[in-house]
Amino acid sequence: MTPELDRTRPVWRQVATTIAARIADGDYQVGDRVPSVVELSAEFGIASSTAQKALAHLKAEGLIRAEVGLGSFVAERPKV
Repeated sequence: MTPELDRTRPVWRQVATTIAARIADGDYQVGDRVPSVVELSAEFGIASSTAQKALAHLKAEGLIRAEVGLGSFVAERPKV
């Protein structure tokens, strides 16, 4: 099932929010691989550049880490 996107708001931000919510809900645990650009493009029906921007935002926020050639993974959150 393709998530419904509000085309009046930045799509990349909605995708990033969805992935962040999946991490917060425990759908993706620390160390789990998150969907690739291609997988996100297919799931949300978006351009690959939009999916890349969403993943870049999540990486900048410290929610995921990228490993060249392997993909993106849920980052370990620092203890507060």
